[in-house]
Order: sequence, then structure tokens, then C-alpha cells
Amino acid sequence: MLFVTLRFFATGSFLQVVGDFAGIDKSTACRIVNKVTRAIAVLHRTFIKMPSTEDEMASNSAEFYNIARFPKCIGAVDCTHIKITSPGGDEPEIYRNRKSFFSLNVQAVCDATCKIQNVVCRWPGSSHDSTIFNNSRLRANFENHNFSQYVLVGDSGYGIKSYLITPLGNAVTAAEQLFNEAQIRTRNPIERAFGIWKRRFPILAFGIRSQLHKVEAIVVATAVLHNIAVLLNEELPPLDMEHEAQIEFVNEVEVENVRDVIGGINNIVRHQLIEYFNTLVV
Repeated sequence: MLFVTLRFFATGSFLQVVGDFAGIDKSTACRIVNKVTRAIAVLHRTFIKMPSTEDEMASNSAEFYNIARFPKCIGAVDCTHIKITSPGGDEPEIYRNRKSFFSLNVQAVCDATCKIQNVVCRWPGSSHDSTIFNNSRLRANFENHNFSQYVLVGDSGYGIKSYLITPLGNAVTAAEQLFNEAQIRTRNPIERAFGIWKRRFPILAFGIRSQLHKVEAIVVATAVLHNIAVLLNEELPPLDMEHEAQIEFVNEVEVENVRDVIGGINNIVRHQLIEYFNTLVV
């Protein structure tokens, strides 16, 4: 049963093809894939979670600090599009993204090792990254100070917040430039995580031909399996230029017109970080 499901995740083929490969009919392959996918997805409570203790947060922060000396970071956040077939229904067009294909816009947060710590996979492809984050439980947890003084890093598609640090739109001083360079390098693991995740499970790169609720289960299940592979130090999947082109196509950053407000409570932490990087300027 597991073999059939992994074959489906690894190829993205029609269930008929997967069934033929395993010597079973399409309906049996469908039942097996659905059952095993749900069983794996349930494990997200164990394998996909943000740090919850001070020790865990400090450990995450130390690993990110080792990348580019960016302090207090416990996660890098971004979104990626997972291609789907038209979901039908009353409003299928909300799933059509700006590249004109149907997708889910999936938000994820990873740690410095590219392990996924949080995933949200219920938003249609036309949704903007910042909208997904602003309506997430993760944002509420940060607003409620559940992560102490620690922060996330994200790209310029997000608005600056005291707990979500984005790059400066116009870095002028040496300290600002160093801050931007460190911020970009520190958030690089999420881009790498998306690439590795989609290479491990090409169904995510080439599209999922299933009903929406099944698509969401597949996304979560593959995230669980990706994290298990990271924890076991599994060999990275080889680069495939066709896959990489597809991944790059759906991962292009869409930047909303988010104002880079100078001053205000949301910008205080970023200003403090720039002051910190000013002490590192040689």
C-alpha cells in the first residue's frame, strides 16, 4: 500500500497508470492512495510543528544565526503554488493564479535545515502571500507573543511587522546593505525547502489531479515525509533541469504594493537589527 502511494507522489501519474504499474485496478489504487495519504497526513502533529519551548526556539535561532549572523530568527516564511486541475463549483476562477493556471497557494515556514515547521494549504491560487499570512493561526500566535522575542523572515511581498522582518526596499548605508544581505541569506532555506520538497515529490511540481480536499491531504502528507527525510539525513534528490524550470516558474515572487513604512511599532525591531549590523560593519 505504501509503495503504491509513494509511486503516486513520485510520478504524479494518473491512478490508472500507478495501478497498472502495481498490478491493481484504478479503483483499488485510488482507495489505497487515499487511505495511506490520510494516515501519513495525520502525523503532521508530530512532524510539522513550530518550536514551542525556549530551548527549541534558542536552538532554531542559533542555526539561523550561523548562516549570516542574523539574530532571533526561528523561521523563514514564503508561499509556493501547487498546480491543480479546475476545482469546478461556483467560483473556480479564484483558483487561477496570475500565471493563468489553477493552483493552491501554499504557505510554509521552515527552519535552517529546510525542515517544514508550519504549512497552510487551503488558499486558492489568486490569494496573495500576505493575505494568507495575515489570516493564519501562525500570525495570531506571534501577535499573542507565543514566540517571545523571536521573529520570522520573509520577502518583500509581506508587510513589515515586529515579528516578521522583511528586507529594506532601498538600502543606502553600509549597515542597511549588510542587513539586507543577511536577511536574504537567512530566508534562503525556505526557497531551498520548496525545491527539495518538489524534487522529492514531483507530483507537487507537475500538478495534482485530485479533488481539493485530497490535494490538501497530499500536500500535508508529502510535507511529513519530507521532514522525516530531513531528520534521517536522507540524500538530497538529484537536480532535474525540467523539474527546476517548473519549480522556478511557480515560485516567482509576487510582490503586492506593500508600503515600507518608516517609523511605527512594526519597524522598530528592523531598525534595531540595522543598528546591530552597523556594529558589524568593518
